[in-house]
Amino acid sequence: MWLTWANALTAVRALLAFPCALAVIEGRWALAALLLSAAILTDLLDGPLARRLAQTSPLGGLLDHATDAAFVAILLAALSAAGYVPWLLPVLVLASFLQYVTDSQALRGKGLRASWLGRVNGIAYFVLAAVPVYRGALGLEWPPDVLIKALGWLLVASTLASMLDRLRLWRIAK
Repeated sequence: MWLTWANALTAVRALLAFPCALAVIEGRWALAALLLSAAILTDLLDGPLARRLAQTSPLGGLLDHATDAAFVAILLAALSAAGYVPWLLPVLVLASFLQYVTDSQALRGKGLRASWLGRVNGIAYFVLAAVPVYRGALGLEWPPDVLIKALGWLLVASTLASMLDRLRLWRIAK
């Protein structure tokens, strides 16, 4: 099922990625915060809506996760260009998502298989991206840029750890 209400919410999130990133690059923090909030809201609603309307599918799950990965990678790339997060993080977000899809064989219609660390990282990407956006929108000075960047490097390390663990499990399964 391609045309569902849940997939429409996912599509809205996809459409918000570049305007949100552009708002970050232009330093329009209030607009970036509004767009990010709308993206988070669509992410929180699409899954429950699909379940409530009995419209869940492997394709919908893949679209949801792909949109999350793309949205957060684009936003992190904008934050990287502004000096807030390491440049390696948005690259690793996309690489780890591709590994996740490949490992799960989602392109063959099978469901995605999440790991505990992968789930934590997925949430942490959004949290890390949200901190400088909402900080800017609220005119706050805390947390300092150096702390945000350090947390970004911590996420680089945990993403690499997650990717190495997936590779190890994949090799064992073969």
